[in-house]
Amino acid sequence: MLLAALAVLPVLLALLGLGTWQAQRLAWKTDLLARLEAMEAGPPVPLDALAGPPEPYAKLAAVGRFLHGREALLGFAVRDGRMGAHLLTPLEREGGRRPALLVDRGWVPLAPDGAAPDPAAGIARPEGEVTVVGYARPGQAREWVSPADDPARRRFFVFDPGAIGAALGLPAVEPFGLVALAEGDAPARGPFPVPATALPRPTNPHLGYAITWYGLALALVLVFLAWARRLLKDPGPA
Repeated sequence: MLLAALAVLPVLLALLGLGTWQAQRLAWKTDLLARLEAMEAGPPVPLDALAGPPEPYAKLAAVGRFLHGREALLGFAVRDGRMGAHLLTPLEREGGRRPALLVDRGWVPLAPDGAAPDPAAGIARPEGEVTVVGYARPGQAREWVSPADDPARRRFFVFDPGAIGAALGLPAVEPFGLVALAEGDAPARGPFPVPATALPRPTNPHLGYAITWYGLALALVLVFLAWARRLLKDPGPA
């Protein structure tokens, strides 16, 4: 029985450790979702008032002028049977005295060649100074499974502000982007782009995971106790 207990103990400790880790993740994710909800309900923070980079998904307001001549496409997404991508447009701030900000203005349908927005889609391109409200998007690191970008055609699949800014001929860009929200994009004619309507919400399955691991630990203890009880009642032949 001692050998059996020594064999069960590491498994029990591992199950309890996994359950505790998921409980800690649950507390962290619950706090994150609460902060995202509070940011979404509150007013945006002026980007120029920040002393440093914003935290990921912070709700911001940026003022500047869109450089439509240097817009690009990011990713690939199908909506209502139409191929599309996200329209990235640099926002020039303070006449170029601050680094440009790459703004994801939303989804647009693609032209048949897939390299540019559909010219017949009625894409809004507001002129003059605009105020864009959205959330901060951190840059991405390229992975080995990431599709190859096509800088010559301004077609990108990884949000790397430095690489995209260089391809667009921008002297300096912020190391993060801004995903425009529907309420903040400047009004103009045209149904496109289709901006985001809410801050992203990560899934929170950690309660179920914690219950699963703790439940397995409890089941292991009960099975071991039942086995030990039967062994003590019927030790077998001497």
